[in-house]
Amino acid sequence: MKILWLQASGCGGCTQSLLGAESRRGVLARLAGGGVELVFHPALAEASGDEALALLAAAADGTLAFDALCVEGALLRGPNGSGRFHVLAGSGVPMIDWVRRLAARARHVLAIGSCTAYGGIAASGDNLLEACGLQFDGAEPGGLLGADFRAGSGLPVVNVAGCPIHADWVVDTLLALAAGAFAAGDLDALQRPRFYSEQLVHHGCPKNEFYEFKASAQKPSDLGCLMENLGCKGTQAHADCNVRPWYGVGSCLRGGFSCIACTEPGFEEPGHPFMATPKVAGIPIGLPLDMPKAWFVALAALSKSATPKRVRESATRDHPLPLPSTKKGPRP
Repeated sequence: MKILWLQASGCGGCTQSLLGAESRRGVLARLAGGGVELVFHPALAEASGDEALALLAAAADGTLAFDALCVEGALLRGPNGSGRFHVLAGSGVPMIDWVRRLAARARHVLAIGSCTAYGGIAASGDNLLEACGLQFDGAEPGGLLGADFRAGSGLPVVNVAGCPIHADWVVDTLLALAAGAFAAGDLDALQRPRFYSEQLVHHGCPKNEFYEFKASAQKPSDLGCLMENLGCKGTQAHADCNVRPWYGVGSCLRGGFSCIACTEPGFEEPGHPFMATPKVAGIPIGLPLDMPKAWFVALAALSKSATPKRVRESATRDHPLPLPSTKKGPRP
């Protein structure tokens, strides 16, 4: 499967994340092993300048064959729908026009990252850039290509959402498409691959012991659960970050940072500081998706009453209290 990759309005972070894919052979060798070839990528291809423009023009008019169009970064429609806020260098043509022409030729179209999927950071505030995703504008279907768009394969845009993306989410999606093992039923309602979006970031969280006893952190660097006071949305965000850590070792939670739900549309504007938890009558507004609110409130009160001293006191420290000795008498 031949891939043509474009970078629209973004920071390039998704490409940086992709290059760190967990593989001793490197991501390009891993893709090649699955029959995936990069025809063009602005950061990785040898072609540049006029040579790159000629390549894109050939792809757009059908004289250069490719199978999948991957777009990274939000699509800027401004000002006034003209797309002139982002013109592909040297071409004089708005990026959104290139994307429309190439998407019409592609067998598969992928949005790489939450900016391309839903608009992301570029669409925040008053969205003066008129930024949007390929097939969504925030959480609403539409976007640049329209809600009814289907690629040559019959699939809608595949939204590999995340800010940035987990490298393996991209690699696994591309390998599944190349193998013909990916169908419309493999996408959730926001067109994200189910293999990673049918889990919550909370699953596998290293702070689960604190969460279970509702032993909460009070400030950054505390070891306790970040949900009650520090804005963590791991119980509401769809992704397998803690089950399948970045590069085998990392995740926001493992680094001590709250989950900001970057795989969800609208994450860039939560309506409150990222590191704060909005509450009503002392109860967080955003509660876990996988249990009824009344049950959570009742169980939280019960859990707090049963919190072991070691867990309760460790929650507000930056180092855990030692485990109780297994032997009688003073600890050595």
